Amino acid sequence: MKEKILANFEGKVVRKDLTSMVKGNSVVPSYVLEYLLGQYCAVDDEEIISNGIEKVKEIIRNNFVQKADAESVKNSIRDKGSYKIIDKVKVVLNEKDDFYEASFENLSVSKVFVSDHIVKNHPKLLSGEGVWCIVQLGYDHSDGARSRWLIESLKPIQVSGVDLEDFREKRAAFTTDEWLDLLVQSIGLNPEYFNRRGKLIQISRLLTHVENNYNFVELGPKGTGKSHIFSELSPHGVLVSGGDVTSARLFVSNTGKGKVGLVGYWDVVCLDEFEQVVGSKRSDGDMVNIMQNYMANKSFNRGKESVQAYASMAFIGNTKHSVPYMLRNSHLFESIPAAYIKGAFLDRIHIYIPGWEVKILKNIGLSSDYGFIVDYLAEILRQLRKFDYSNLLDTYVALDPTYSGRDTTSVRKTFSGLVKLIYPHLKMTEEEALELINFANEGRKRVKDQLYILDETFRNEPVNFQYTVKSTRKVVEVETLENMSFGVKKTPEHVPGETEEAVIPEGEKMSAPVTNLEEKNIIIHDNQSGVSYKKLFSDYLVGASRVQLVDPYIRLPYQAKNLIEFCQVIADAKTPDADVDLHVITWNKDECIPDVIDWFVEIQDSLAPLGINLTWTFEDYHDRHITTDTGWKIKLGRGLDIFEKVEGFFNTANVVQELRLCKNCEIGYLREG
Repeated sequence: MKEKILANFEGKVVRKDLTSMVKGNSVVPSYVLEYLLGQYCAVDDEEIISNGIEKVKEIIRNNFVQKADAESVKNSIRDKGSYKIIDKVKVVLNEKDDFYEASFENLSVSKVFVSDHIVKNHPKLLSGEGVWCIVQLGYDHSDGARSRWLIESLKPIQVSGVDLEDFREKRAAFTTDEWLDLLVQSIGLNPEYFNRRGKLIQISRLLTHVENNYNFVELGPKGTGKSHIFSELSPHGVLVSGGDVTSARLFVSNTGKGKVGLVGYWDVVCLDEFEQVVGSKRSDGDMVNIMQNYMANKSFNRGKESVQAYASMAFIGNTKHSVPYMLRNSHLFESIPAAYIKGAFLDRIHIYIPGWEVKILKNIGLSSDYGFIVDYLAEILRQLRKFDYSNLLDTYVALDPTYSGRDTTSVRKTFSGLVKLIYPHLKMTEEEALELINFANEGRKRVKDQLYILDETFRNEPVNFQYTVKSTRKVVEVETLENMSFGVKKTPEHVPGETEEAVIPEGEKMSAPVTNLEEKNIIIHDNQSGVSYKKLFSDYLVGASRVQLVDPYIRLPYQAKNLIEFCQVIADAKTPDADVDLHVITWNKDECIPDVIDWFVEIQDSLAPLGINLTWTFEDYHDRHITTDTGWKIKLGRGLDIFEKVEGFFNTANVVQELRLCKNCEIGYLREG
């Protein structure tokens, strides 16, 4: 796909492994490095890239200010009279003398005069968090100088003048899968490391960058890259420690003439390490009240006036317990500060991303392919914030009448944001639209399920999370993946520790009594767990003396292991004194067949003591199914290959199928004859 990316976006993409090559020990955000790489390395010419890397390294070495080298840099500026540096710059108003003054984070220089026109052109300098800039900094040797340091020129590091219409037109050249991969590569990740759902979860972290006033939560284990999107992707977002945040810093200070806080300057404000704020400042309760008002009304009070702001809020943190533990004993918000665990606040959350589904990032999960220069992507996302595509949802579905206003708003905003990210050219099939609608509904239902537990007032008006597809009039019920995986259905009446109802979506019950087997179809979702061959097949194999498995892909060692595990289910389902004939039809390349025959011979010998007689043939079939002499045919969308690869040799999921994550597939049970 590299050729297609470069043909459409040359000059706007860069190889993602170059960032780590030039970063070294510099504590500089990726968007700063890629801004520089985009000027020298945004091509597919190894010689130009090599020279460009050296040029960027030289700029970082000579112009980026390391704190340890601050005094040396100051000396260079003094000796030369003027010098170009890269540093984070903050600006404040000196009210006593009525002028703006800047401070440089790494250079450790403050009270530098800043002209009014610089502040007017770049108001974000006043936000209090600092902006990375390329600055031509001079030195004044004259007697009586107000400040020795002079800002001769200042340019925030960000792309300007992107062409949104060109971006939309170029999107049409890519399939949906290709575009998803490009977006995943653009945030520095290897798309081959993630399944379709995993890619959607990664991309959903961008929703706060593309939607105004969007409220996002992600809680999960450490090491999954939650903070990266908010700290290094965009110059329009700011990451602050949840433990350091105050209402004055976020919204408005009672001093300094009511200075507006972060939400007035940034597109996205993310509270990191959100779980570590527990029991902190006395102002927590007041801040929560101000925040929940802002999250609902897009405004906050500043003295006697009300201030409108558009910043989206993101809350990211780590979970304390496993998902099954939280589902059965507490709730999915258990790790956040106690002051925030209240219905009025949590009801403002538009989406809760299941961070526990995200793989721990390893080197194999990082991209070395081409992706958008993150600053270019950030500017595109910022322009897309001006648009609202939520009404497109009404083209495809009608949400259930029981949805509250906030439920409806949440689903519609999430859908709108996903359309901007994946289908900015507004061309998608009904199936693709329904995928986004399902994802949006699930993210909101995860919030609502917890509200039923935490606030009994929400139990009085339960919501049926379902929608009607307008083209077919089919009613689709929505359930969260963790509820399906762990057999728990959170109803409005549910309280952890009380009787829990197994999840049995329409037509998707995993198993049935042997005396009441029925024809049905079930859908297994990406990342679903709690699934096993025993649950899927055992009841339909009872009483069979002949079983045939057609699966063209038993070619790799893990696929042969799947076959062995399937045989174990057959062995457990048969009576002890009975034998079962199992015939396998599979396929492989001619040169590989001898090795596979050796595997089958070994498996055949090991199955004999279990009363299973294994035979096989190699035929070029593309169908996948199981048939029995008791009259059942089980159609297998993926054959036996329904599980994701298990990470780690000592992972218990290697021996317990229910702990493995699944691949999306469909299984149908048909009665023959």
